[in-house]
Parts: sequence; C-alpha cells; structure tokens
Amino acid sequence: MSKGKLYLIPSPLGDYDPSLVIPAGTLAVLRSLELFVVEETRTARRYLSAAGLKGHIADLEFHELNEHSSSEDAKALLPLFERGDVGLISEAGLPAVADPGAALVALCHRNGIEVVPLVGPSSLMLALMASGLDGQSFAFRGYLPVKAEERRSALKRCEKDSASLHQTQIFIETPYRNDALLKEMLECLGKDTRLCIAADITMEDAFISTRRVAEWRKTEITIGKRPCVFLILAQ
Repeated sequence: MSKGKLYLIPSPLGDYDPSLVIPAGTLAVLRSLELFVVEETRTARRYLSAAGLKGHIADLEFHELNEHSSSEDAKALLPLFERGDVGLISEAGLPAVADPGAALVALCHRNGIEVVPLVGPSSLMLALMASGLDGQSFAFRGYLPVKAEERRSALKRCEKDSASLHQTQIFIETPYRNDALLKEMLECLGKDTRLCIAADITMEDAFISTRRVAEWRKTEITIGKRPCVFLILAQ
C-alpha cells in the first residue's frame, strides 16, 4: 500500500518573498519534500528557490500535471507515493482550486492516500473578503465560456442566480481576456448590479474596487493582463 501523503502547497499570487503570504509551517513542510507535482516546472523551481531551497533545487524531482495532461498522465503519478510524500503546487494560490491538480487529489482519495491541505493565499477568498458583497452565500463559477454569445448567456445566468438567491457570483478569466470580459459585463449586466474587480491581489499595485455597473460605465479602466477575480451581486 502507498505510504506517502499528498501535501497541497499554496504558492504566492505574485513574484515576491513567499514568507509574506505563506505561513512558516507550510514553508517547513515544503522544505522537507523532495517529490513535487507541479503545473509548470520553471515556476515551481523559482518559488522553491525563493522559499529557502536555493542551492538544493537539483536534488528535487518534478513531475508536471497541467491543462494538457490526460487522466492517464495523472494515474502515472501514483507510484510516486510508494517512494514517500509528494507536494502538489499550482501556478499561483491554492492547488486543485480551478486547477488541474484536482485530478491527482481525486485519485489519491480513490487509492487511500492521505491528502493534507496547507494554509496559504486564495485569490477567490481574498477577493470575496474585500468586495463588500455577500460573504455568507456565494458561488464560484470558474471560467466563463470563451465564445461571446455563450459568455453573455452565462453572465445573464449568473446575474439571475445572484438576484434570486441573493448570492455573490465569483468568476475568473484568462488575463489577456480580462478587458473583453469587463466590456461585456458592462454592456449586458443590469445597471444596479454591484461588480467588484480585484486585480493583482497581495501585490503592491493591487486594485480592488466595488461599484454598481452604472458607475463602472462612467469610469475609464483597463485591467490589462493582470490576474483578476470578478464578483457580482445583483438586486
């Protein structure tokens, strides 16, 4: 039977000293591991180096699990647990939340491998905290459809659900499509719907602001290719 555990290791939401947002206990576990499943090896190496493993990166073993990986690729990682504990690291924030690593977590549960979540930053929860919107009833809708017509329909459904349930709706977008999504939100959402834009959370240039759609329509704003979370709460 596999003996290793799967540690879910959060990573910073930007390029800065990890100790600013990652607790000492999480960093201690990270430094004790030698086997890692990561979304992108280069990014993970940079994170681990900044987290105190500089000079030891060559001793570590990395296996990639990303959006291009198949279910068979995930299954092929299970023998790692026969060798010891494994750390799962996403590109930013919490692993397995809107992240390909969720496939490995599910496999571990099916194969009796203990899963240990560690504390770290979540852009979704930080955005919700700072939005001033309903933090008791909320739903994460993930990525909206890419095609414009389908995306508009999804936005309308989110707004309808928000109004009927009095529920904050949270969604994200690939950074290069941020401004296109914002343009569509301002065109198709009701003027009294509250919209929070939370970009570059935990960074020095973080921007977090909640206004009604009617107010946003009067505001010149360009988000650009910045990691961003969008939240709405409709009347």
